[in-house]
Amino acid sequence: MHIPDGYLSPATAAVMYAAAAPFWYRATQKVKTMLSGRAVPLIALFAAFSFVIMMFNIPLPGGTTGHAVGAVLATIVLGPWAAILAVSVALVIQAFFFGDGGILAIGANVFNMAIAMSFVGFYLYRWLSGSAAITSSRRVLAAAMAAYIALNVAALLTAIELGIQPMLFRDGAGRPLYFPYGLEVAIPAMLLGHLTLAGAAEAVVTGLVVAWLQRANPEILEAYSGASTAARAVGLPRWAWLGLLALIVLTPMGLLAPGTAWGEWGREELEALGLGYIPAGFDQWSSLWSAPIPDYDIPALENPTLAYVASAVVGVALVWLIVLALGWLIERLTLRGATRTT
Repeated sequence: MHIPDGYLSPATAAVMYAAAAPFWYRATQKVKTMLSGRAVPLIALFAAFSFVIMMFNIPLPGGTTGHAVGAVLATIVLGPWAAILAVSVALVIQAFFFGDGGILAIGANVFNMAIAMSFVGFYLYRWLSGSAAITSSRRVLAAAMAAYIALNVAALLTAIELGIQPMLFRDGAGRPLYFPYGLEVAIPAMLLGHLTLAGAAEAVVTGLVVAWLQRANPEILEAYSGASTAARAVGLPRWAWLGLLALIVLTPMGLLAPGTAWGEWGREELEALGLGYIPAGFDQWSSLWSAPIPDYDIPALENPTLAYVASAVVGVALVWLIVLALGWLIERLTLRGATRTT
């Protein structure tokens, strides 16, 4: 579901950055208390979880692949504003360091997978769970259903953003400048895999983790996820480290799925589609940024399994550093603002 560089026009990319920017700003304002308190490790944990879970590619109908995102799980525990920041950090690191998603397309990818998924999942979960007890099985079902629907909303938005490119931008010969397929192809192709296996994976992961939290640490499900971010502080559970470590060790399972996610083709894969041409805009912008660890492959490590695990370790470390730095920066700015007002 990641949009690479070259498939969105610079104008569309700018619009999506502009659409995401107010949410980023509002999120930092809404979660100041969390980012300057004990919740910082918890936000970093869910950002790391989102990063790692997106490395678990699963085979989808049509020979493509997909993955869960973890945004709805984050929004159930942290609330939508903190979830936006957590998933955004994961997406930014994927783009800059691993070439998973484009630099120009960060605004679009964040809008789809961090912003839209978080809010759709949050309000659906609250509506479906109603006033059920925090340990009720109804909440597990509500979490799974919210995750399934939210992932497909994100997939639909991705398909629309890609599918409108041929309508708006063509070369002198009438060929698409950026993404080659219109809405009539993009929407069914994108939703086919997400309405089936990818959506099911997101639902299962979210439901299982919520069920586990109900038994292991139910207070974490009501500490931060309400409308107010001024909730009581809950520290990072000890078992969370073991869970994250287990996911990192298991990431090579993501290498077992053959094929590439629909709409995430590189140049060679685009040529193999048999279009007879390479869109000129794609040719111009697809090589805008060279990620230091492209496709989670570390050349110095000849074993692809080891390289994939090492990439997960590097990614998680970067997630933690950035979230901690963001928390430190917001705390400093808050203290400076308080000093000026006194």
